[in-house]
Amino acid sequence: MERSDYTVICENIALISPYIRFVGVIGERGNLIAYRRRDNLEPLLDAANTKYQFSHIAIKTDLESFFDESLGEIEFAWEERKKVQTISFSIGKLRVWISIDKKVIRTEVLRIIDSCLPIVKKYTDNR
Repeated sequence: MERSDYTVICENIALISPYIRFVGVIGERGNLIAYRRRDNLEPLLDAANTKYQFSHIAIKTDLESFFDESLGEIEFAWEERKKVQTISFSIGKLRVWISIDKKVIRTEVLRIIDSCLPIVKKYTDNR
C-alpha cells in the first residue's frame, strides 16, 4: 500500500461520524503514518504522551500476534476510558486507531465500528 492509501483510510473513517476525534494509522514501530484530527479540537495527549501511546499500540499489536494462529487475528478492540473511547483495527502489522468523544451512546460507537469494518477489510484484503 502507498502512503496515500493510509490518508484515504483516515479521511473515509473521519467522515463516518462527527463524534470521531482522531483517526491514525500506526506503523509497526509506533510511527504515525497518516492521520486526521477533527477541526478545532484540543488533543487530550501532548506530543510526548502521543508518541508513548503509539509505541504502546505497536508493542501491544506485536504481542497480540502471538495468539493469531490459535484465536485468529484481531478484527477490532474497543476501550472505554474516563475521557474518551478508542477503537482499533488491524491491517496486518499496522493499526488503525480511532478516538471518539466519551459521551457518545454505545449504539453510535457500534455504528462507527460497523462502518469501519468494510473500509479496513478492503485494505486488509489488498495487502
